[in-house]
Amino acid sequence: MLPPAPSRLGLLLLLLLCPAHVGGLWWAVGSPLVMDPTSICRKARRLAGRQAELCQAEPEVVAELARGARLGVRECQFQFRFRRWNCSSHSKAFGRILQQDIRETAFVFAITAAGASHAVTQACSMGDLLQCGCQAPRGRTSPRPAGLPGTPGPPGLVGSAEGSAAWEWGGCGDDVDFGDEKSRLFMDAQHKRGRGDIRALVQLHNNEAGRLAVRSHTRTECKCHGLSGSCALRTCWQKLPPFREVGARLLERFHGASRVMGTNDGKALLPAVRTLKPPGRADLLYAADSPDFCAPNRRTGSPGTRGRACNSSAPDLSGCDLLCCGRGHRQESVQLEENCLCRFHWCCVVQCHRCRVRKELSLCL
Repeated sequence: MLPPAPSRLGLLLLLLLCPAHVGGLWWAVGSPLVMDPTSICRKARRLAGRQAELCQAEPEVVAELARGARLGVRECQFQFRFRRWNCSSHSKAFGRILQQDIRETAFVFAITAAGASHAVTQACSMGDLLQCGCQAPRGRTSPRPAGLPGTPGPPGLVGSAEGSAAWEWGGCGDDVDFGDEKSRLFMDAQHKRGRGDIRALVQLHNNEAGRLAVRSHTRTECKCHGLSGSCALRTCWQKLPPFREVGARLLERFHGASRVMGTNDGKALLPAVRTLKPPGRADLLYAADSPDFCAPNRRTGSPGTRGRACNSSAPDLSGCDLLCCGRGHRQESVQLEENCLCRFHWCCVVQCHRCRVRKELSLCL
């Protein structure tokens, strides 16, 4: 059976991650995640409108978007490292996974959209993009909470000892607005939200949920000013959350993802179970059940779990009972190379030897 025709969002993600194989749409086995923004824009003939304009006018932004998409896939592989489907991108099957409306696909779209926003925002703060820079200074916000002496601190510090000092916005805040705008412009392919276009609604929602996981968890950092460390005034700015935290929060959303269906006119989404409350903006959505990923299946893109390393003593997802789907496991002794005898040399290099060690692995049958 031929794979389903790829959605435009799925195609766009494949282009961002691996432009060298857009001809067949599916990733070739072992293809590296190498990004050439010129190649993306040249080969992506189906791009149009603002996406095409971005390719022509701001190729350096497209390069950051691609870096963010790769960041998202690496984070997916970390968060799913103990699951039966471990977000492996070195397979044609990945493309088929992207064409299904399952929980795993919801996470992939959310984490790559988050990665794109995070990478562009970070590039702005680092001065790597001419189109943007630090977040524009803002006036003080939030009224003084009742009972708190002194000048109210910025969001995130109100109520703390630090928040009671005089403060002002300054420094180099991360411009999440710009990162969100470029991520939305390039990764949210234009769909006609017509009758029955449920897949587009689900994917666009998950993209936005990924960006929200970045935006809603920015943190406030401050620097003290004053004589003898008195901290008479604080300069504060907004900082991106570490991307590992973004991945962890989206994994929580993955576990609590909501199954949805379309309304009669196909223009909105409803919970598949009518008694449940409608999902929020930060929730991940899916429309179909996932395969069990136990055995290889070309139609669904499941690579199976045969040969995967497992933990024979763990009762969780990494344990051999669950990961091997009850087929059992075998022990194998392997020789690996790892860093050893590391020494720090001033300044600032750590040099290590490579040592061979023998380890016992449990592998799924």
